[in-house]
Amino acid sequence: MNSRELPRRLLDRLATAHSVLVFTGAGMSAESGVPTFRGAEGIWSTFKPEELATMNAFLRNPQLVWEWYAHRRTIIATIQPNAGHRAVVAMEKLVPHVVIVTQNIDNLHRRAGSTTVYELHGNIERNYCVKCGSPHQPDAETAPVGVPRCASCGGLIRPDVVWFGEMLPEDEWNAAVRAANGADVCLSVGTSGVVYPAASIPSIARRAGALHVDVNPEPGPLSEAADEFIRGLAGEVLPDIVGRLEELRSRPNITEPEKGL
Repeated sequence: MNSRELPRRLLDRLATAHSVLVFTGAGMSAESGVPTFRGAEGIWSTFKPEELATMNAFLRNPQLVWEWYAHRRTIIATIQPNAGHRAVVAMEKLVPHVVIVTQNIDNLHRRAGSTTVYELHGNIERNYCVKCGSPHQPDAETAPVGVPRCASCGGLIRPDVVWFGEMLPEDEWNAAVRAANGADVCLSVGTSGVVYPAASIPSIARRAGALHVDVNPEPGPLSEAADEFIRGLAGEVLPDIVGRLEELRSRPNITEPEKGL
């Protein structure tokens, strides 16, 4: 879909939007080369979640889990934000408030330059102690062989990501809900919309009056519930949207539309 085919309702709302929420999932990062979790090529087609992404798995075999996440960190470190990430950053210059709520743990939004990012499933670049909760950043030059231990209490250090069976970080979740309730436009991008409670963010925004537009190569649960669906990749559609937004924002005498129309 090119910019001339973008939904009229989206363009009208963006023209005067005060707040835009961008809700992103694995498909956004997949365009940069980050392996996804679901689908034929996803991580869970090779590994079972209970073997690598639960607290029980970590306590049963901390070395295996730590090495697997260390391997993933190494891969992600070589990957760069894509045109979709950069478009979201560019949107910040055009809209007073742009908030990213992401299910991704790869830190690509922050690396791209986004200012406000709420990470519902954590961040693979961070770690903390399972015993006292202290943050831990290993020193590559002095890091011990094997799973690191907390300097304060001796507890095992784990990745700061949300594993299966764990609650979402409360502060991040509450901030995401507040952003959803205050959004004029909600763009859900590259997410399957099947992982809850994170996947409820677009519906929260829509109930509060936001226009919800889903961007995905193929329709799914979120697109079926959205006000509009744009078929395409984030790296193609989001720059298109920002390009049109630049045109709209440069026009004088735009009146404020009523929220919810």
